[in-house]
Amino acid sequence: MPVKIEQIDACRWRIPREGAMRTEGLVFADQAMIEVLQKEQALEQVRNVATLPGIVGRSIAMPDIHWGYGFPIGGVAAFDPDDGGVVSPGGVGYDINCGVRLLRSELEVSEVRPRLKELADALFRNVPSGVGSHRRDLKLSVQEECKVLKEGAHWAVRNGFGRAEDLEHIEERGTLPDAEPELVSDRALERGRNQLGTLGGGNHFLEVQVVEEIHDEQAAAVLGLFAGQVTVSIHTGSRGLGYQVCDDSIRTMLRAAAKYGIHLPDRQLCCAPLTSPEGKQYLAAMAGAANFAFANRQLITHWVRETFEQVLGKGPAQLRMGLIYDVCHNIAKWEQHEVQGQKRRLCVHRKGATRAFPPHHPDTPALYRAIGQPVLIPGDMGRYSYVLVGTPEAFDETFGSTCHGAGRVLSRHAAKKQARGHNTETELAARGILVRAANRATVAEEISEAYKDVKDVVNIVAQAGIGRIVARLRPLAVIKG
Repeated sequence: MPVKIEQIDACRWRIPREGAMRTEGLVFADQAMIEVLQKEQALEQVRNVATLPGIVGRSIAMPDIHWGYGFPIGGVAAFDPDDGGVVSPGGVGYDINCGVRLLRSELEVSEVRPRLKELADALFRNVPSGVGSHRRDLKLSVQEECKVLKEGAHWAVRNGFGRAEDLEHIEERGTLPDAEPELVSDRALERGRNQLGTLGGGNHFLEVQVVEEIHDEQAAAVLGLFAGQVTVSIHTGSRGLGYQVCDDSIRTMLRAAAKYGIHLPDRQLCCAPLTSPEGKQYLAAMAGAANFAFANRQLITHWVRETFEQVLGKGPAQLRMGLIYDVCHNIAKWEQHEVQGQKRRLCVHRKGATRAFPPHHPDTPALYRAIGQPVLIPGDMGRYSYVLVGTPEAFDETFGSTCHGAGRVLSRHAAKKQARGHNTETELAARGILVRAANRATVAEEISEAYKDVKDVVNIVAQAGIGRIVARLRPLAVIKG
């Protein structure tokens, strides 16, 4: 059945409630994006999510929306445990706590450009990438891996992989509470054991960048950003461990949905009540995988800092590679939100969506409390990425959420087909962007044409008021999965 959609304003669209929907859908997009979306299945997924029990507010989609497993990528939905609300692995995604972190430096691009090739090669050597990539220099026992799942980034810092101040600038300070490693399968633990500190494959990357434009001088100064500055972005998640946790949960959730009489318009929405044993067990295992991802990005940060020191011959005091922030964009978390004048404890699913808490929120780090939580929006390897901050409007309208990236417009197969006859690495090098990748197929899958222009996406977010643009970053060297 075609999805009805009604325009609210220049950047908001409503999917009116009908049939089994318990609430309406809200899509952030412009006219051109909606015309494309109407030919795809993602809007139907927004409608399907609106049928789930206990949903609070609207079923929301960000302007980077595209088809995903069950929930759309770019989707946000909140559920109330006291109203039969559910948790769904499809609302988190297979790469649990996939996320982005951004490091600043004191370096200007002119200092790095002469050593850029050497730096790119060294980063490619020191941070393993590609499907199934693993480290030979870090071997965890099962007991130690379980500590990673309990402690997240704290485990990494406690073992010398980072600085105590890093923890202040990570969402949830780098550790989700209530993780229970004993609920994670042996297979998941086995898959993760030698993958800590690796990028993985797909759209994951490590990128050396230059600050190209400052849009908000005051906020940029608070974040320590200036034009011409070198930064580093890291985009990865919980690797094979998180994938296996999600995969293990699907069969349990299908049985749970039948057990609790939950109607599923799509089996990929399988779920369980938040108060049920199945729901609690998934959240505890998911928290373990999320903590693995926090630790993963922290370890990569350690090796990025070491690599810069080795290649550029400068010490930590000269480089001053501080962590600006680390955000999750595939997660379900307990949060307090005000709904119709009442504070409620909700489980907020963000799948391909980023938390964007406003100024003065207690969960926004103290250093950023005057400007709002940093929001990191990567684009593609040939164009640019953005730094935003959260807003009061996002907190009120989208449970403190905004977009997470550009959003794919071509499948991986279609991207590879379009890249035929092109030498993408050579073409990017001619534009001053070096690419290192585990294989050429990955580069072909990740060509710029495979994604929306992230500028269009963040402009809608800014126009809607659910994010404020601070700076634009341009890639200099990209390490692809």
